[in-house]
Amino acid sequence: MSLKSALFGILLSIVTIYVIFKATETSITWEVISHLSPVYLFLAFLFQAIFWLFWALRLRRISLYMGFKIPYYYSLKTTLSSMFVAAITPSSAGGEPVRIKMLSEKSVPVGVSTFIVLTERILDSIFFTISLPIFLIFTGFSTEFGFQVAVIFTMILLSFLYVLYLILKDESDVKRFSSIIAKAIAKVYRKKNLEERISRELKNFRNGTLQLLSQPGYLVYLFFLTALMWSVGFMIPSLILISMNSDPAFLLSYTSQLIIVIVSLIPITPGSSGLVEATMAYLYSNFVSLGILGSLLAIWRFITYHLNIIVGAIFLNVSTIKNFKRANQR
Repeated sequence: MSLKSALFGILLSIVTIYVIFKATETSITWEVISHLSPVYLFLAFLFQAIFWLFWALRLRRISLYMGFKIPYYYSLKTTLSSMFVAAITPSSAGGEPVRIKMLSEKSVPVGVSTFIVLTERILDSIFFTISLPIFLIFTGFSTEFGFQVAVIFTMILLSFLYVLYLILKDESDVKRFSSIIAKAIAKVYRKKNLEERISRELKNFRNGTLQLLSQPGYLVYLFFLTALMWSVGFMIPSLILISMNSDPAFLLSYTSQLIIVIVSLIPITPGSSGLVEATMAYLYSNFVSLGILGSLLAIWRFITYHLNIIVGAIFLNVSTIKNFKRANQR
């Protein structure tokens, strides 16, 4: 299933890029490719690696704050493994369960693991919610599409935070939510006697959240780490443009990347293949020459999507082989 999903995602991405290539000036596109600056192209790949390293650092720092010392290499392996699964599941939804499972394998309770992973997503969401309107206004990149994305995403985030508030405001509410969740799981998977376990993990989740909220200074640190992490990733298209001897359009590109990441959360295809390429083509066509748009898109998608699949698969396979050897030695 994983191999089929990965191949389908890559194939759909390549087909979409091919269509965009056909819609642009192909002769100029191939000429641009042959004159790419290797230095800036290398920097684009390097920035993707730095993005991975920052994500792993953030995961480790949140875990450490919760009292669980996760080795940095294991945090990096967890991050890359989850990125592989995220790349082959709609809306990148498979990445979070992988991180929760791998953290749990290091004796982190499921409730705490869930809290750690959810904290990552909340930090990301707050960053996008704050940054996108500011960049849309500051850059004058007034696409109606961009503002619609900002409004819808903000409404979804506020709704989620309200539900989270209901869980956190009173410990007695934990039992009520545990009962609701247990009944829902029982209907789908026909499992019984889950309420006590779910209640215990929700309490762990609630305690972890309250603990983090009690340290605003640490929250600010995590937010800046999140902003730095995404900013590094958002620089990649501009570095590719520089390698093409073209205007990097830093602010417009950054704004477009914010929109693209939010759009990629729509659960349609593995890794949002096709949707992401089409969205980027639409946004970047406003400030990038059509003659290089196809090349920019192809290189960017390889670095930020196809490379996640390749490197993530390597880490997953290494982990699987090690676990298999341990099982045979017992």
